[in-house]
Amino acid sequence: MNKSILLKKYFEEQKFVESNIQSFNRFIEKKMQEVIDENKEVEPAIIPHNIEKFKIKFGKISIGHPEVTEADGSKRKIFPIESRLRKISYSAPIHLEISTYINDIQRESFVVEVGKIPIMLRSKYCSLNDLSEEELIKHGEDPYDPGGYFIINGTEKVIVTVEDLASNIFVVEQSKKKGLAGRIFSAKGSYKIPHTFEKKKDGLFYISFTRVKGMPVMMVLKALGLLNDEEIMKLIAGDKNYDEVLLNLYEFADIRSQEEAVDYIARKTGMTQIREVRLERMKEMLEKYLLPHIGIETKDGMSKAKNLCKMLKKFIEVQRGIRDPDDKDHYSNKRLKLSGDLLMDLFRVNFKILVGDILYNFQRIIKRGKLPSIRVIIREKLLTQRIYSSMATGKWVGARQGISQRMSRTNFLDMLSHLQRVVSPLESSQENFEARSLHCTHVGRLCPIETPEGTNIGLRKNLALLCSVAQGEDEEAVLEKIKELGLQE
Repeated sequence: MNKSILLKKYFEEQKFVESNIQSFNRFIEKKMQEVIDENKEVEPAIIPHNIEKFKIKFGKISIGHPEVTEADGSKRKIFPIESRLRKISYSAPIHLEISTYINDIQRESFVVEVGKIPIMLRSKYCSLNDLSEEELIKHGEDPYDPGGYFIINGTEKVIVTVEDLASNIFVVEQSKKKGLAGRIFSAKGSYKIPHTFEKKKDGLFYISFTRVKGMPVMMVLKALGLLNDEEIMKLIAGDKNYDEVLLNLYEFADIRSQEEAVDYIARKTGMTQIREVRLERMKEMLEKYLLPHIGIETKDGMSKAKNLCKMLKKFIEVQRGIRDPDDKDHYSNKRLKLSGDLLMDLFRVNFKILVGDILYNFQRIIKRGKLPSIRVIIREKLLTQRIYSSMATGKWVGARQGISQRMSRTNFLDMLSHLQRVVSPLESSQENFEARSLHCTHVGRLCPIETPEGTNIGLRKNLALLCSVAQGEDEEAVLEKIKELGLQE
């Protein structure tokens, strides 16, 4: 059978950088709106004396076509070749719907440009999308150029794919120094919180997250509302009787109410306020910072408790040798962050800064005794410049560097290689032998040969030519589908 027909057909439908382009499209279509919904409404701290309540609400977000603003203020559509030659950025305006409410009555509602976002070449929002070979040549483009990069101040920039440990998965690993340790990286929206499990010499299980360090797991379960010892035993050990669990339950058997448990954790964490304030603050911490991916409301306490029991069960089974420890170098325990995910991180942080700036300017004018229109106080340059600055220097949120790089154009293959690059966040100065070596799960996903010599060996990798990355699906939608197939809660 002639394989070349198959390959030709494959590349007619798939580009080398298809996954990155899909990721960017998904960021513009869905993820930007998600960021806006996280900061749906804000209330300024200072409002005029004659008003009881003032709210600013953010609604729908939309992206225009790539355009350039000339010196006389006129705007027109732009193609990438002009951005390269004139040393300007290839970007499109972001329009946002904003409305203000005084005492729950709408005062004004308008759509305003809040900034510009760089556009990926050959994506859905690029001027080159769906053009034929002849039209591409007419617009000064190479028809075989795969796209998948950005143009910032005339320079072609690639956002390099970052490989990271998967969030929201509980991993139990064995290390020579610390022995057995359980880890879960809980992420939801702007919350990204590492949790660690360990068993100390006293035979008790401890959990650490945010400011709560080394807290007995049983106390946390009771603080979440799981008070019945028998129920805890059933959730962890099923019909078996694990001595470890009995020892832990016996240690804290005298704690009978949820409030006592919350107060114990608050005191251990070093909160010194009066009891009521202490309880309130600790409850809020448990809601927001303990496993936020399960939920951040009071009603989610029970599901968190049950999930903690499930994690403890896995930890005990690994310790007893019933299950094998997890391999954190197995590719199922890793996730790739493509350009859409990385841009979302950048947009989320900078949109929050924009909202803070709007509130600051609003409050400053209120102090002078005027009530301004929000339209006047939005600084659209703020968001644009912060995004451009990150893209130009490669300095990203979370103190990461080298995320955006100047694209190498030595030859066609070098360019393809750069667009397919995958970088690990581990430091190149440390040994990390296991992370650098080839793992059997790399087959067909990552190239086994292409990696640099020297300190970066095994940390800088490249996607295989025919590799495509699945875009993260919406968890709720998947859950609904499984429930339709007969999953019982």
